[in-house]
Amino acid sequence: MADETTQKIILLTGASRGIGHATVKKFSAEGWRVLTCSRQAFSEHCPWPGGAENHIQVDLSSPQGTMQAVEEIRSRLPEGRLDALVNNAGISPKGPEGERLTTLNTDLRDWGHVFHVNFFAPVVLARGLQQELQNAKGAVVNVTSIAGARVHPFAGAAYSTSKAALAALTREMAHDFGPLGVRVNAIAPGEVETAILSPGTDKIVEKLPLRRLGQPEEVADVIYFLCSDASSYVSGTEIEVNGAQHV
Repeated sequence: MADETTQKIILLTGASRGIGHATVKKFSAEGWRVLTCSRQAFSEHCPWPGGAENHIQVDLSSPQGTMQAVEEIRSRLPEGRLDALVNNAGISPKGPEGERLTTLNTDLRDWGHVFHVNFFAPVVLARGLQQELQNAKGAVVNVTSIAGARVHPFAGAAYSTSKAALAALTREMAHDFGPLGVRVNAIAPGEVETAILSPGTDKIVEKLPLRRLGQPEEVADVIYFLCSDASSYVSGTEIEVNGAQHV
């Protein structure tokens, strides 16, 4: 573990499962201090060290709550620096039978809820922690989705359009944060093996060039790359982590 004065710090939203969970474990294993944000209180079942002390409970669907959380996050950064912000939290509401919601039947309130979590929270956090990111010459990684570039059989319209907007936001942020020495990139996962896979995913996998699901750890490795010095001249890009599903 790195010395406290040199230990790098990451803030991660959506850490409790899947890609987020794997990302916490990856950065912890590399010696980083991991701050997590979630609507739920910290679970004692989570295996990473210092989790309870480094957890901020916040409802990212609430603009006011997210802005207030920025002050709480700052209080956890006594050195005034943040090396990485990973905006991984995302929601995708479903219909009564678990079906995807379209532009025709998504409730307006659901559109707002989805965009607050998937799109507005990332920019609120990045803007609010601008100085801390600048002090560390840090990196921001936004987690988008393959659904942001094409109609997906399971991802709803609100989720897909919010992820497309997040990809555009990544480009804008890279332009604006670049002069501060802060890099901003995105990753767009495809079909990743988690506990919440939709029925029928196996049919998609049959058509993937790699013929298999991605693993959360494989996505976490790309996130780590984008937050590390190995990607020091990479900014404004969206890396597709989907086994060539996009071709």
